[in-house]
Amino acid sequence: MLAEKPATNKVSRLVSVIIKALKGEEMDYTQGNLRKAVILLAIPMTLEMVMESIFALVDTYFVGHLPNASQALQIVGLTESVITIIYSIAMGMSMAATAMVARRIGEKDNEGATKTAAQILLLASSITILLSAMGMIYAKDILLAMGASEANATAGKQFVQIMMGSGIIIMLLFLINGIFRGAGNAAMAMKSLMLANICNIILCPILINGLGPIPALGLNGAAWATTIGRGIGVCYQLYHMFGGKHNIRIRPHHWKIHLPIIRSLVKLSAPATLQFIIASCSWLVLARLVATTSTAGQVMIEHGGELITTDAGSAGYQTALRLMMFFILPAWGLSNAAATLVGQNLGAKQIDRAQQSVMITMKYNVIFMAIVTVLFFVGGNWYVSLFTEDAGVRAYATEAVHIVSVGYVFYGIGMVLLNSFNGAGDTWTPTIVNFFGFWIFQIPFAYFMAVTMKLGPTGVFIAIPVAETLITIASFILFRRGKWKTVKV
Repeated sequence: MLAEKPATNKVSRLVSVIIKALKGEEMDYTQGNLRKAVILLAIPMTLEMVMESIFALVDTYFVGHLPNASQALQIVGLTESVITIIYSIAMGMSMAATAMVARRIGEKDNEGATKTAAQILLLASSITILLSAMGMIYAKDILLAMGASEANATAGKQFVQIMMGSGIIIMLLFLINGIFRGAGNAAMAMKSLMLANICNIILCPILINGLGPIPALGLNGAAWATTIGRGIGVCYQLYHMFGGKHNIRIRPHHWKIHLPIIRSLVKLSAPATLQFIIASCSWLVLARLVATTSTAGQVMIEHGGELITTDAGSAGYQTALRLMMFFILPAWGLSNAAATLVGQNLGAKQIDRAQQSVMITMKYNVIFMAIVTVLFFVGGNWYVSLFTEDAGVRAYATEAVHIVSVGYVFYGIGMVLLNSFNGAGDTWTPTIVNFFGFWIFQIPFAYFMAVTMKLGPTGVFIAIPVAETLITIASFILFRRGKWKTVKV
């Protein structure tokens, strides 16, 4: 009985920590047990990213069962690839918000953190409205530029317009979550996305297939369901930001333009946004490369000797990406814990604690991504089959998940390191790493493998883990040099 007590107490403490993490109490992460701090941040942040990835999976599931599934999946996938530009800006600005808010919180300056939050909301909203307008006007041209056929571009025009028109909602969702993460309240982001997902899951089948007096909107129904769901999540965030009892509580006087803060935000967010745009544009190029190297007409492939149409390679790649994101985004959420811990501890002048937090987070991410790698190798075909019945699409998607998952462990390490630089306010280092890793290496290498070596989409799939591994190695070398420790925010 005596031997059981320590084990029981350990389980009890773990359950207590999990409950505390899910409740979302704002905490000072510059003191106390560091492993506990990582867990308290990582649980809600991981669940936040799971919630974000569920949007894509739900849409893919219902769209993949439409009569014209191959066409619909390509439209959804290509649109998502383009919207990653908005995601990139949102993530870049949210990184800047997290870094600056975390520093102010670490310095025990809640008023400064709140001013920062208000200023970045003003800055980001003006940029996003302009991008959304352009996306709605040039919707069809965007799909054509991405390699879609004339028929698919025409069919998907309205879907693109709805999704691009919701850019401000996407921006606010990411940005406000970044603000709360910097303040140490990671559970707020998790709760807002959980609410948004529940709404999306309910609305998706209703708006796509119709129910009673509600007409079937088909593919466009998925766009409206996602937009409405995210909008409800943003309303929840705004309620807590303006009326809640948190470290960040915006009042009318905070909206007054504060040029020193805006200059600091631009200085941080410009390279942070650029680093995500570099990555997302690389994915855009890869998506087009897959679409254009899936060969014209119909060809035989090795996967069971099935005849595959031109859209199958592109649809398979997009399906695989959405499936992989479901598993990768939780790892990204875990790596976000390092950004908050680094920012707050550098603000409190605890450099060793900041570095230690990165190493602990990295260890947890390696374990998680190793498990995901095994799951993909063992059940990749089964996972893919849940989202499409098209044999050609399934063949390409399965091949993609098997090849890309080879680099998952390195990808998990790289995410933690890059987010640590961002959390420290050193947004230029990951930007430069991404530029060389994606544009100077990945794109030319993918073209070489797909076109020169005549491997088609398979060559593109191979380029992804190779590039991610090289990015991780470069990031680790730069992290060990320690320049990030001296950055002023």
